[in-house]
Amino acid sequence: MPTQYLLTLIGVSIALLELLAIIAAVHALMNARTSQGSIAWAISLIAFPIISLPLYAVFGRGKFRGYVDARRAGELEIQHIAAHLADRYAAPLRAGFSPHEASYATFERLAKMPFTRCNQARLLVDGEATFAAIFDGVRAATRYVLVQFFIIRDDSLGAGLATLLEQKARAGVSVYLLYDEIGCHKLSRAYLERLTEAGIRVSPFRTTQGRANRLQINFRNHRKVVVVDGHTAYVGGHNVGEEYLGRHPRLAPWRDTHVEIQGPAALATQLAFVEDWHWATRQVPELGWVPKTVCSPGQRILILPTGPADVLDTCVLFFVQAINTAQQRIWITSPYFVPDEMVVGALQLAALRGVDVRIMLPAHPDHRLVHLAGLSFVRETVSAGVQLFRYQSGFLHQKVLLVDDNLAAIGTANLDNRSFRLNFEFTALVADQAFTAQVADMLTEDFEHCRRVAPDELDSRPLAIRVAARAARLLAPVL
Repeated sequence: MPTQYLLTLIGVSIALLELLAIIAAVHALMNARTSQGSIAWAISLIAFPIISLPLYAVFGRGKFRGYVDARRAGELEIQHIAAHLADRYAAPLRAGFSPHEASYATFERLAKMPFTRCNQARLLVDGEATFAAIFDGVRAATRYVLVQFFIIRDDSLGAGLATLLEQKARAGVSVYLLYDEIGCHKLSRAYLERLTEAGIRVSPFRTTQGRANRLQINFRNHRKVVVVDGHTAYVGGHNVGEEYLGRHPRLAPWRDTHVEIQGPAALATQLAFVEDWHWATRQVPELGWVPKTVCSPGQRILILPTGPADVLDTCVLFFVQAINTAQQRIWITSPYFVPDEMVVGALQLAALRGVDVRIMLPAHPDHRLVHLAGLSFVRETVSAGVQLFRYQSGFLHQKVLLVDDNLAAIGTANLDNRSFRLNFEFTALVADQAFTAQVADMLTEDFEHCRRVAPDELDSRPLAIRVAARAARLLAPVL
């Protein structure tokens, strides 16, 4: 090829690349999740298009595409179910609130479902208690079992779950298993085929289904949910793996929390599973939708599913509202601490108005980059009066929130941008003083195994660590 043609081809290619980069930069300015993200993407796309264009194709999406369209396609069924459930949740199942609890209505608007009464929540501390309860619940199933986990491992715990599900399926119980492909990337085909052969309906979440969604790999379905016969649900931080039983060689013992919910709130958990299942399979399982009351008045419980398909950033708004609601204390536990500006500001203001703000984090991280990014938030939070603690007795993975003496939340959402905007998450809110007292006692014991973080935790580190922490913070929107 003559040199002049080669130069012309190179010039045209560079011009086309820059044009695509400018188009992508405009798209980022119009659609990025935050103003910082818009600026960062625009600058990097125009300055380094050959690197930034493929990265933007994967990480630049602000919303999960297709989920809402799938929901609309099945609205004759799903919307009918949701409307039917909302009718069932009307009086006398809808919970009442006193004037000083009026702010809880905001949580209901975020969930698009009310708090219900006549529920019973049981706190499940650590893996042994959690999986003993889940296995007992599955054994008692007579109609159906819905199982959804971010991670499932083919180890002794995973094998035990598979055997139990097989037994129930062969006994005539309908079993549905939904898993995240990225979280379960190590799960063997033989494990899944074994379940399918037993008559279990198995499906990945299918994040990338649809021609326009082939690069939609930056989103995760991080939910961990089990529903039995529509009247009992299990929600929390545990995945299926031996490490969640405290058998990880480096991170043991593993500190985590789940909650068992019996009563009408279990059906709201079931509805969220059905929406995920419909996205993955375009099918709606035949399930029961008649609420089963446990006791009267029972506990007031709200189920809050959140995710990147929501019109609003529901998860981060939940955290901000919970922090703003607190009058005496707000305690949060999370394995990761990469908040956004809204959450940082809410934490600072809560501390400045005299609220006991405590955040419990692991001392021994499982993701170094996320840990580095979290270090960069220490000074601006601690200097405002926020108390940060590092849990010393193993790895802390629980996701628990406590507001004053009236509200506790247990779920799957971490205190980071990935949970706020990129993951499908699940949170159970329990507005009950007795349950809140149990959670407070549990966290008080956990705090006894913590050391308090000093404001100079990052400043006292070597220069290389300080630079790395600030650089990692630039990646906060995708961590």
